[in-house]
Amino acid sequence: MFDNFIFLSSAALAIGGALSVVVSTNLMHSCIYLLMSLIGVSGLYVTLSADFLAATQLVVYVGGVVILMLFAIMLTAGSDNKTVNRFGIVKIPPMGNLKTYIMSLLTAGVMGCSVLKMIMNINQTTKLGELPPYSTTVEQIGTLLVTDHVLAFEISSVLLLGALVGAAVIARPRLENEVTK
Repeated sequence: MFDNFIFLSSAALAIGGALSVVVSTNLMHSCIYLLMSLIGVSGLYVTLSADFLAATQLVVYVGGVVILMLFAIMLTAGSDNKTVNRFGIVKIPPMGNLKTYIMSLLTAGVMGCSVLKMIMNINQTTKLGELPPYSTTVEQIGTLLVTDHVLAFEISSVLLLGALVGAAVIARPRLENEVTK
């Protein structure tokens, strides 16, 4: 019953966030909706007992959306029409409305239930000789990366190093006397 609730709320969050990204015309609202959608996908990974993928989803993608929001704030023009009250103080608009508060409560609920499910599954005891109902995938993935798939792991690290060097070369400033060929 609890697993079904987590699955349905995570799916609703992922689908609702994705549809809201498509419909929204405000850049910042779209970033927030994308954040909600990615948290919903992380909750779906928790229901599949893929804890490593859920944590990676949160760290990489949700962290990426936060960085995207920072770039959106820095690179887009702000509003020039500031309203001032009778005391000369600039009025700050409210941070959200009822819709955003409901969606944030759903997001917090999915995150809380996902963490609770992971804790409950880890603490379950089994009889001797039986497989545990929930086994972490981090150890298995780590073992595979340094034994069977070490070549692919090293090739991906060289590829990422090449991308980093290429980005540094592209971003460096050009000198005026440098001759382009």
